[in-house]
Amino acid sequence: MSSGHEQYGEAGSHHLVAHHGLRVLPSTLGSPELISAWRLRALIISGVFTLISLLFLLTTGGAAHLLRAYLMGYMTCFGFAGGGLVMLMLQYVSGGKWGLLLRRPLEAMSRTLPLIALMFIPIGLLAKHLYLWARYPTAATTAQAYSDHLISREEALVMNAKRTMLSPSSVWIQTIIIFGVLILFMYLLNKWSLQRDADPEAGTQRSYDRWRVRFENLSGPGIFIYVVLLTAGAIDWIKSLDVTWYSSIWGLQFLVGQGYAVLALGILTVILLSRVEPMKTLLRTTEQHDLGKFAFAFVMLNIYLTFAEFLIIWSGNVPDEIPWYLNRIHGGWWYICTADFICHWVIPFCLLLSRDLKRDKVRMIWLTTFMIFARLLDMFWLIEPNFKNAAGNLHISGNISILAYITVPVAVLSLWAAYYLTQLNARPLVNVNDPHLEEMLEPEHAH
Repeated sequence: MSSGHEQYGEAGSHHLVAHHGLRVLPSTLGSPELISAWRLRALIISGVFTLISLLFLLTTGGAAHLLRAYLMGYMTCFGFAGGGLVMLMLQYVSGGKWGLLLRRPLEAMSRTLPLIALMFIPIGLLAKHLYLWARYPTAATTAQAYSDHLISREEALVMNAKRTMLSPSSVWIQTIIIFGVLILFMYLLNKWSLQRDADPEAGTQRSYDRWRVRFENLSGPGIFIYVVLLTAGAIDWIKSLDVTWYSSIWGLQFLVGQGYAVLALGILTVILLSRVEPMKTLLRTTEQHDLGKFAFAFVMLNIYLTFAEFLIIWSGNVPDEIPWYLNRIHGGWWYICTADFICHWVIPFCLLLSRDLKRDKVRMIWLTTFMIFARLLDMFWLIEPNFKNAAGNLHISGNISILAYITVPVAVLSLWAAYYLTQLNARPLVNVNDPHLEEMLEPEHAH
């Protein structure tokens, strides 16, 4: 594995001491005042938008839209938490300087997984209002719903065929397994991260190699296990909103989408933290440019997978598959589809082509914030058209509760962000027992 450790030799701890041409880390490696201020703002925003969201309970269809919007916010937060975990494992397997900058933010994202697990409870308890398989959990109730013309013949046949995986008890068991395994990986990686910094042999090649092997041995299989678990979770929580929909690439799409959003949030966090120490010393133009290129790679991969799925379904022209796309282009949904394409892919792709933009902190702050918004827009396009009363219909007049898709995700994401910032503030922002630290303390060579 490429780790870049060999070039440092017995580095010791001299990377923390000033010498010719080498910058010095501050004595305090956290930014508690800045992060605490952000956390307070996030909590205030969450409280305000929660109160606004509750007003939709007074409108027609408001309760339904609140639950769907909550699912949208929940899946976005799960993308940050789970995506942060798998991106952390990817960094341990691949190595590289970029991991030193993003490691603490990624660890903080992963440590929000227990909160994400608790946030699933409302979805699990109210599943019958979202999923047909939960509303009609047995063959008898499915047959009765079909005879009452509440579901189509295809929906009845598919639900009976998928009953082993898609039933209330089965989904609860799968969800518990998914979060149990992910939280175990999160616990080990975060525990070892602190132990590595406290290693009595910290700064030596022996310490570097020992911890590198340990992290790689867990992260390699962990990435595969995560992909399997994510695929199951994506099917249970999102794909089964339309129980007749099939897509073999769905899990991989979600994985890449998570990487897209996690990199946007990670880069945004690092750049904002670079206003103060210690990130001000560590974030050089070179590393920011590298992170921008990494984000660009995920934007391209996201475009490729989404277009490949559409192209296969379009060329196959199978009647069972086409309705999923038809529901997302009829009526006002064509405008949402177009906006999703432009915001989620075209704009980030074109802007990240610019070398100067990737090196400009202010413009990268705006772009990464926009990418997070685009991810929310894409999630809206994936969720809402699955429901018969929403497919092909997008009008605010007479349906004001659709605005819950703005207020609820903001409330949910702000609450998650407050917990993320709490976790980020709980540890130093720099791993000091890392061979790349000395290199990042060298003077800037970028032009």
